[in-house]
Amino acid sequence: MIEDDSEKYRAPALDKGLDILELLASTDGGLTQVEIAKAIGKSPNEFYRMLDRLVRRGYVQRQDGDRFFLTLKLFGLAHFHAPLRRLVSFAAPVMRDFSNKARQACHLAVYDRGVVAVIAQQDSSTYWALSIRVGAQMSLFNTGSGHVLLAFQTEAQREIMIAEQLRGDETSLPEGLLERLEQIRANGFESMNSLQTAGIRNISAPVLTLDGTALAAITCPYITPLNSDAPSAEDCVDLICEAAQQISEIAAGQ
Repeated sequence: MIEDDSEKYRAPALDKGLDILELLASTDGGLTQVEIAKAIGKSPNEFYRMLDRLVRRGYVQRQDGDRFFLTLKLFGLAHFHAPLRRLVSFAAPVMRDFSNKARQACHLAVYDRGVVAVIAQQDSSTYWALSIRVGAQMSLFNTGSGHVLLAFQTEAQREIMIAEQLRGDETSLPEGLLERLEQIRANGFESMNSLQTAGIRNISAPVLTLDGTALAAITCPYITPLNSDAPSAEDCVDLICEAAQQISEIAAGQ
């Protein structure tokens, strides 16, 4: 008997997970555990742990007690890298121009599954600056980039981001953060003393989509220069907001 190559290297646990994902992807309104079992021809006990892991990893969401829905995490994974490369290519010349004018470094960060991730960095045009390495991960709650990414979101998305952050290293929402986010949204930028490095002021502004939500944040870790002709922190607020607007317009095709 010739063995079917398609069944030669079966992974039953993986098959169960994929069966659940494919079923939920083709269903509007979600399904209960009993309905999932009936559709894939398994008893609830056979796939309960798999369903629990999919919920814990963010691929499936449980709502209304025992009803399960597919989240957008798979969509995000499929579309994460190419758009980020395009965003970095759009932002690079604008970031260089900012650094030349401000004589400060800057970096571009996005929200990625519970953390703020740096995706691009531009050194200062001078010989001194503070730079953040590409790939660094930071908190939403205590960084300028995180505050901006939270401030310029829908209320529903902000709640999801906060919940994901609280499942990580953070254990509670900092006091007064929600009020500060309202002020940031009204001002259009964040300017705060760094909570990680003494003597640094983080100046951040949002890169916005057409609907006004933050796609990314551009941040200048501002170091006060001793020479009097260098741009001030107030100057850099204007420059970082201008850079963020330029990147927003390019990314949106305006």
